[in-house]
Amino acid sequence: MAPPEPERGLKSVVWQKIKATVFDDCKKEDEWKIMLLDEFTTKLLASCCKMTDLLAEGITVVENIYKVREPVRQMKALYFISPTSKSVDCFLRDFPSKSENKYKAAYIYFTDFCPDSLFNKIKSSCSKSIRRCKEINISFIPLESRVYTLDVPDAFYYCYSPDPSNANGKDAVMEAMAEQIVTVCASLDENPGVRYKSKPLDNASKLAQLVEKKLENYYKTDEKSLIKGKTHSQLIIIDRGFDPVSTVLHELTFQAMAYDLLPIENDTYKYKTDGKEKEAILEEDDDLWVRIRHRHIAVVLEEIPKLMKEISSTKKATEGKTSLSALAQLMKKMPHFRKQITKQVVHLNIAEDCMNKFKSNIEKLCKTEQDLALGTDAEGQKVKDSMRVLLPVLLGKNDNYDKIRAILLYIFSNNGTTEENLDRLIQNVNIENESDMIRNWSYLGVPIVPPSPQGKPSRKDRSSEETFQLSRWTPYIKDILEDAIDNRLDSKEWPYCSQCPAVWNGSGAISARQKPRANYLEDRKNGSTLIVFVIGGITYSEMRCAYEVSQAHKSCGVIIGSTHILTPRKLLDDIKMLNKSKDKVSIIKDE
Repeated sequence: MAPPEPERGLKSVVWQKIKATVFDDCKKEDEWKIMLLDEFTTKLLASCCKMTDLLAEGITVVENIYKVREPVRQMKALYFISPTSKSVDCFLRDFPSKSENKYKAAYIYFTDFCPDSLFNKIKSSCSKSIRRCKEINISFIPLESRVYTLDVPDAFYYCYSPDPSNANGKDAVMEAMAEQIVTVCASLDENPGVRYKSKPLDNASKLAQLVEKKLENYYKTDEKSLIKGKTHSQLIIIDRGFDPVSTVLHELTFQAMAYDLLPIENDTYKYKTDGKEKEAILEEDDDLWVRIRHRHIAVVLEEIPKLMKEISSTKKATEGKTSLSALAQLMKKMPHFRKQITKQVVHLNIAEDCMNKFKSNIEKLCKTEQDLALGTDAEGQKVKDSMRVLLPVLLGKNDNYDKIRAILLYIFSNNGTTEENLDRLIQNVNIENESDMIRNWSYLGVPIVPPSPQGKPSRKDRSSEETFQLSRWTPYIKDILEDAIDNRLDSKEWPYCSQCPAVWNGSGAISARQKPRANYLEDRKNGSTLIVFVIGGITYSEMRCAYEVSQAHKSCGVIIGSTHILTPRKLLDDIKMLNKSKDKVSIIKDE
């Protein structure tokens, strides 16, 4: 199990880059500034720093650029915004004329490339008030130390909807995503070999070609003005349909289970203690959360009470001493005890909430789901009749979402089903209104009706790794990550965009097509990075795999990301919408 990563990985990388390219760039001794953020940059900063960090950088107050604000003409303002018409127009409203300007001067930092049309608009309107105008190339959210998101959940609709009228929207979304992915690579200082899953859809191929081209352009003119060759890292781009099973299965590791079963919104968990309503944020600053989030619920339920006992025994041992120095030590430690106990109470609450849901109806479901997903039961015997395994769930008291999840696993296990069989299932369970949650999977390239003659991908035998009967399934992404690091991915199924694949492979051998560079050994010593991007969301169990594989392969760190993070229920709602018209939704970056 991956241990806590004290340096906070990707979050730390992003904060250091923002510090160097924004705050250090405009810092003056004893000068305070006001900071203006838009929706995206608010999330970005919240993910990697605290208000105390901003205060240390000379920021006195943080404001929302969209809101009406009082002028503070004696102070300078730092604008950290996305290069969109909406954000730029809000900025221009703050500087209408010298006598009416809201602030003394402006420092503008764009998350990524600012179109000429917007740049010229700023230049012609208020260039005299601007002290700096720069692009810093960070257009993603570092969600965890090994996880990033582009924060574009609606890209799912544009990439997978069959509606031909969305073609322009899809092209714009693809372009925007490619720009954002390049900023992930740039922040990690990597120019990776780009490869993609070639079938069954062409989204991954299209996006990979765009990223390859934009990477080439970026590294022709990067901030060091050096042409940067390919590094020893890989970027793998995959369509969401590559592993439908992991998106609907009930997971019993702590983080995945909590986000699936409990109403956690914006990483905030609400609970009651001593009759009072409280809330806690699940974040990486909480060492206990980082330590237990990928562990099985059974282990978590054993571990937290043990920790509570340890703390109370330490506390009692200290209380036994009455010397002044012992009391002073105790006073210092008390806030620490209090903080630790509070965290443990929160996680124990979450674990117990999960178990209450599990015991009421999820336990039986899990056995069925594992048998369907793996095609074998807990004893390793082949499941001969998957319909017989499925029926008790359909006849039980589970809610419609759980029944749909089970039906989907039945269909995935058979690589599709007949129209007649699907109609019968939908009618018997009385889910006619939700049937698109099943049928629309075909738009993701997943066989639904009719069954596919093509075999499912062969999986690694992980039977020796099993620890819990109800958690035998391993997300397919883990096979992919391990094979990519060990250089075992089939180059026909996983082609590279460029003629030359990345030099690095797990064995340290050098591709015959490339000359060894002078600094090759140095690069190998420092390790390599495997960056993964899934179009259309990743699950918490797939996020966990990035930590597990990084822990097992010390020479290569995995960074995994997507358009957004999935929970099974939200995904089914999104899939249901794919064949509907979406005239009201737009995430396209306006020019």
